[in-house]
Amino acid sequence: MSVLVQESPFSVDSQLRILLASNRGAGLVTFTGYLRDFSEAGAIEALELEHYPGMTERVLEELGALAARRFGLRGWRIVHRYGRIEEQDPIVWVGVLADHRHEAFSGCQFIMDTLKTKAPFWKKEFMRDGRVVWVQSKLDDTEREQAWQEDVYE
Repeated sequence: MSVLVQESPFSVDSQLRILLASNRGAGLVTFTGYLRDFSEAGAIEALELEHYPGMTERVLEELGALAARRFGLRGWRIVHRYGRIEEQDPIVWVGVLADHRHEAFSGCQFIMDTLKTKAPFWKKEFMRDGRVVWVQSKLDDTEREQAWQEDVYE
């Protein structure tokens, strides 16, 4: 159960090995988010992520702990990059272990849906046409996160 926020690229295989080395479970679900070559603004060359050091790690730790309590996760790991990210570089990796597939799938999706709106990251897209565009939060991300919150408190 850990969080890693780093500037350098990471190996998805290494992250999986780290998660499995210290946790057991019957259901494993992972998600890896990569930089796409497009967005609503057009063709992307690169992305730059800024974050709030210290607070980012704390928010992600709290998120992982909440997911573990809510879904009975036996283990979890969140890895997120910051800095300049090139096309097809991994940006985020989430892995969870649970006793059953439903809890594992739900736990991983909950972490990703909540991370998108709660973690203090700011994204700047470098477009192929030379423009630089700050990424605004998306309504569907907010709605996904809100649906989880409504489910938590009802």
